[in-house]
Amino acid sequence: MDIRNRKAEHVEAAKRMDVEYEISAGFEDVRFIHSSLPEMDLEEIDLRCSFLGKNLSAPLIVSGMTGGYPGAQKINLSLAEAAEKEGLAFGLGSQRAMLEKPELAQTYKVRKVAPSIPIIGNIGACQLKNYGVEKIRAMLEEVEADALAIHLNPLQEMVQQEGDKKFSGILEQIGLFVDELGLPIIAKETGAGISKEIALALKKAGVCTIDISGAGGTSWSKVEYLRGKARPTFEDWGNPTVECIAACSGIIEVIGSGGVRDGLDAAKCIALGASYAAAALPFIRAKDPLAEMRLWKEELKTAMLLSGCKNIDRLKKAKLVITGETAEALKLLGIETSSYAKR
Repeated sequence: MDIRNRKAEHVEAAKRMDVEYEISAGFEDVRFIHSSLPEMDLEEIDLRCSFLGKNLSAPLIVSGMTGGYPGAQKINLSLAEAAEKEGLAFGLGSQRAMLEKPELAQTYKVRKVAPSIPIIGNIGACQLKNYGVEKIRAMLEEVEADALAIHLNPLQEMVQQEGDKKFSGILEQIGLFVDELGLPIIAKETGAGISKEIALALKKAGVCTIDISGAGGTSWSKVEYLRGKARPTFEDWGNPTVECIAACSGIIEVIGSGGVRDGLDAAKCIALGASYAAAALPFIRAKDPLAEMRLWKEELKTAMLLSGCKNIDRLKKAKLVITGETAEALKLLGIETSSYAKR
């Protein structure tokens, strides 16, 4: 299948079909200790932070989902323009299409509507060796990206009819790109999560940040099953988002994503140890992406006031109670959940 058609099918499935995990990301098992006396005004709460050397109005990232077919240009421009207005970071979808068909590069070019915010480029880990550092560097320069997200998607590749099935040597390639690309490298899962062991390996390879993209959000294996009409054996395979954040946040800088559906979920990501929260599906489905981004910031600010947190540094130390299946899973992984409540 032509890559343009595949990209279009991915977005249409995400926008119109039930493509989310049946298993939960775990946010319902996490709650803040309520502050009845926050002793601050809402206007005092400061969401500001920095990312990739640029200032953000809040620690929120609009994750990459699309690019590489004619309709993607309108979507990317709309989302990037809204992110610029709200001071949020923006991620591009996989840029493999523009490497295979240079005429599709225009569908990824958003810098004209987003001159000041961080823009994250994107390529699959399986493609690193095929294209090499110089070609991918040129790809990033063409879209004026501030960093490269290397997406790790063995689950999606395994169930995709056209998917790559060779995964050896990827960590070595990531290390090579860290050394030679000249831009920060983010390792990004695509919905199945990153474990503690993989986080340690990625840190050793020199990756600066991981986007854990845990199970509980969009299931790209489910998308591929819907496309291929195959038996959905692995549609719920993966490590839930909350579990991944708790396991990885003490090792390397973390972006919390995967089933993050509002500003309260974003606040929980940061209180669990992530530096930023990210999402794609809520914004690509929103009738008004700008209004949705503003609502997330309002919800994040409300969560901070109700937990007595005046700024993002304080939110990272907020008291949490973790219960249910998430607490049981974390205990099995050797993570003491009571430490969050005793901060």
